[in-house]
Amino acid sequence: MREFTQELENKYLSKYAALSAKSKGRERHEEPCALRTDFQRDRDRILHCKSFRRLKHKTQVFLAPAGDHYRTRLTHTLEVAQISRTISRSLRLNEDLTEAIALGHDLGHTPFGHAGERTLARISGTDFSHNRQSLRIVEVLEGGSGLNLTWEVRDGILNHTLSGNPATCEGKVVSWADRIAYINHDIDDAIRAEIITEEDLPRELVEILGNTSSKRINTMVRDIVFTSQDSPDITMSGEILDATLRLRQYLFDNIYVKSAAKTEEKKAEHILSELYEYFISNIADLPEEYKRNIDLYGEEQVVCDYLAGMTDTYALDVFSSLFIPSPWSKR
Repeated sequence: MREFTQELENKYLSKYAALSAKSKGRERHEEPCALRTDFQRDRDRILHCKSFRRLKHKTQVFLAPAGDHYRTRLTHTLEVAQISRTISRSLRLNEDLTEAIALGHDLGHTPFGHAGERTLARISGTDFSHNRQSLRIVEVLEGGSGLNLTWEVRDGILNHTLSGNPATCEGKVVSWADRIAYINHDIDDAIRAEIITEEDLPRELVEILGNTSSKRINTMVRDIVFTSQDSPDITMSGEILDATLRLRQYLFDNIYVKSAAKTEEKKAEHILSELYEYFISNIADLPEEYKRNIDLYGEEQVVCDYLAGMTDTYALDVFSSLFIPSPWSKR
């Protein structure tokens, strides 16, 4: 079955697609699977790992949201995967590679979203970033020795951010899909939270991109597909790119930085700072699976690994158990 799939890839995919049979491989050799290509195996490993499951309780924009309909880091990841697959299928790229990168791209996100990421980078001295932590999870931490993913998946995970330059077209697709997803679902969540209304969005951008999230996603995806046909690059046309970047800047100005959604971030930063200082000073209190890495990576990195792996709710629980007195009762 694997060989049949590889034959189909070779026959039908674009000359710019990454073929699973020509992967640069894994750091540790493994025998091929009879049913699945290497990229399919990577997708499955990510989907079944603990770090992926924890994304359901990690912040996207709204810290530990009480409402059932706000995005979390997990639902964001699933939306990125869906958009990525649509673009890859339309461009005859490798859907399996695209999906694996998309599912793994945010595994290293901290609790409390980018506020947590900024806090760990500031206090740890480790140059922490969520994309490098995502790579660290799949190479080192998950399961005690990493997931041993292919080079192409690891490259896409590391380089999915705006400053990255993925080596494959599939990785570039995920980078664009990440932006398309968060721009549109963060608008949707902000409207649900009554931070903005649809009418607040700049009219000139709405006229270009669409007046609903669905229409805007469709405009952006179609533009990437038609602009990137038969090309080794994945990009948008000038008009749509300009409108997309201006809409993204609108989010920074009105939601990510100045809105009521950000009022709790100082508290989240305080929680992570206190947790970091506590475990640096009480390294023996770390779980055993993290303590065993101290000699290899140092205390600062290991404490970052532990804190970055926490969900919002677990970080709050640990902080409460360490710093909030429990009511006394006579027994």
